[in-house]
Amino acid sequence: MHMKSITRLVLAAGVALAVAGCGDLTVEPKSDITSGNIFKDPNSYRSFIAKLYAGLAVTGQSGPAGSADISGIDEGFSQYLRGYWQLQQLPTDETIIGWGDPTLQDVNFQTWSSANLFSGAMYSRIFYQVALANQFLRETSDAKLSERGVSAELKTTIQGYRNEARFLRALSYYHAVDLFGPVPLVDENFGIGALPRQGTRTEVFNFAESELLAIRGALAPRSTGDYYGRASTAAANMILAHLYLNAEEWTGTARYSDARAAAEAVIATPGLALDPNHKRIFSLDNTASPEIIFQIPFDGERTMTWGGMTFLIHAAVGDGMNAADYGIDGGWYGLRTRPETVDRFTTGDTRADYLVSNAHTKSIACVEGCSNQGYAVGKFRNKATTGEVGKNLTHPDTDYPMFRLADAYLIYAEAVLRGGGGTRATALGYVNQLRRRAFGGTAGDITDAQLTLPFILDERSRELLWEGYRRQDLIRFGLFSDAGIWQWKGGVQPGKLTESFRDLYPIPASERSANPTVAQNPGY
Repeated sequence: MHMKSITRLVLAAGVALAVAGCGDLTVEPKSDITSGNIFKDPNSYRSFIAKLYAGLAVTGQSGPAGSADISGIDEGFSQYLRGYWQLQQLPTDETIIGWGDPTLQDVNFQTWSSANLFSGAMYSRIFYQVALANQFLRETSDAKLSERGVSAELKTTIQGYRNEARFLRALSYYHAVDLFGPVPLVDENFGIGALPRQGTRTEVFNFAESELLAIRGALAPRSTGDYYGRASTAAANMILAHLYLNAEEWTGTARYSDARAAAEAVIATPGLALDPNHKRIFSLDNTASPEIIFQIPFDGERTMTWGGMTFLIHAAVGDGMNAADYGIDGGWYGLRTRPETVDRFTTGDTRADYLVSNAHTKSIACVEGCSNQGYAVGKFRNKATTGEVGKNLTHPDTDYPMFRLADAYLIYAEAVLRGGGGTRATALGYVNQLRRRAFGGTAGDITDAQLTLPFILDERSRELLWEGYRRQDLIRFGLFSDAGIWQWKGGVQPGKLTESFRDLYPIPASERSANPTVAQNPGY
């Protein structure tokens, strides 16, 4: 089940589940096809897990739009990756968007409310995935499989699928605990029709951790070959590493030694290696990169969406940029980076090549509807490093690298500096490996004295620019809301501090209407 082929199964599966409402967990996912007839076909289990994976890439049953999974918002805005990326990037010093869609500028400025369409859509997308995973696990219990007379061989295969479903559910709960904190906590044993109990942030954290610990040893070691784009031990360890790195912020208990150990486990994974060609990681030929640990596969014909890589590539192109250089048929003139990020790069750092300055001002005088304001970031491309272009110039074939080895190196280094054990010498070696790739030699090497936490924060921005980590990183370093100022933070050009409660997004008003037992996050 090569992941590039998984999406071919989605429409044929008949498992066209749609969560009623917008994030309403009090009802069962609906389908015109019942479990009593669909699971007569042994291939239905494979199709169902394919639908779960595809939920990270597509938005409904008819790409690029039509029969949407999530109602109440433009379908492209509801796509999982696009929603997650925007909430992690737009309110930070790395990214800004110039469009005037309702409530979008509030994400740019850190001025959102509980009625924000974009945080609400992401909340719904997270729990759509959770609902699908729970339904799959209900339908594949030992009792259900025995009742259907499933063969022992197929049961073994289905058990592997169950582990993958639990991984994907844990991935969504990792995103939930980061973005929203205390959220409804439901698994496959949750009674349909009952109001789900809101878990504390620590309880949600513990659930995601326990699921990953339970299944990681049963997964394939790497996401490669037939397991390309699928759950793996290395991917589970990457989620754990991020959970542990942020545990002090999210639960009040530091887990830096666990973060270091999880990063070490990733680094020790056979076959993983830094890609000598940094640009390949974000290009059409990134399927060959040895660095990517978990990716969301995109295909220009079979995963058409107005979110995902379609958004990330098109929205970054415009204002004098040649769309053909990025393998697309035109730019959307939306995304830019803020000047503070540009200033973070030094001479000789080839990662600065992603910054496009031609005809663009570094400082941003106005945001909405303005030309040439802010440097562009041409990091993602629907074009191979060898020159080949994707088969569809609108919807890219380029996969999104959600987790990669360079991040594990930086997690190790940060965990060491925060008292998580390990050695400074190893941490310094990992950081300098990244910098030698970036500088083409030892010119970028730093000394042990330069290896500090502020340096790691800046290096994460340089190495992981626009990869969906910046909000999380700034919060962990205490610089997201009521400390740290950058252009247009708070909605004013010089920037200003915002309220500390904005370190969490609000629980959507629609969720609280559906389930009045869910308490709102403080400040909203």
